[in-house]
Amino acid sequence: MRPEGLFEHLVRAGVHDPDPSFNRQFVEPAVRVYGRRRVQLALIGHLRTGSNPERAGAARAWYWTGVPMRFLDWENRVLTPESQAELDAVADLRAEWQETALREFVANEDLDVRRCILPGLALGPRSQPAALQDLVAQAVRIARGHPDAYLRHRVEIQAAVPPDAP
Repeated sequence: MRPEGLFEHLVRAGVHDPDPSFNRQFVEPAVRVYGRRRVQLALIGHLRTGSNPERAGAARAWYWTGVPMRFLDWENRVLTPESQAELDAVADLRAEWQETALREFVANEDLDVRRCILPGLALGPRSQPAALQDLVAQAVRIARGHPDAYLRHRVEIQAAVPPDAP
C-alpha cells in the first residue's frame, strides 16, 4: 500500500532541501515507492512553474531520479536488459527534462538556478536534437561569458566544444 498523502511531501522536501546530497534521502524513497516516472514528472513541473529556489531544488533533486546503470560489458558500455528497459521507460522524460532545463537556463538569469541546472545539461556536439542546437549554442555562450567562475568552468566540462566554435 502506498501512502498517497506522502508523495507531495517527499518531493517537496527533496526540492526544498538545499543540500544536493541530503535531498537524496527524500528523492530515492519517493522513486522506490511511487515510481521514477511519477517523481520525474513532478520535478519537471517544479522546474517549469516553481519559484527560483524550487527550480534550483528540482535540478538538484533530478540527479537522484536517474536510472542505476548495470552493465553486461563495462568496456563496451553494454547495459543489462533490465537497465536498458528502465532507461527506455523514462527516455521521453529525460528528453523533456533536457529541453525544459535548457530553456530555463537560457531564460532565467537567477545564478542559483543556472548553477544547479548546468551540471545536468547535455551540451556536447549533437547531444540534443537538431531543433535545440541554437538553444544549446546560446546556453554555452551565456555560461562562457558569465561573470560567475563556476559557470565558466563547468560549461567547458559540459560542452566539449572549442571556445571559438560558432
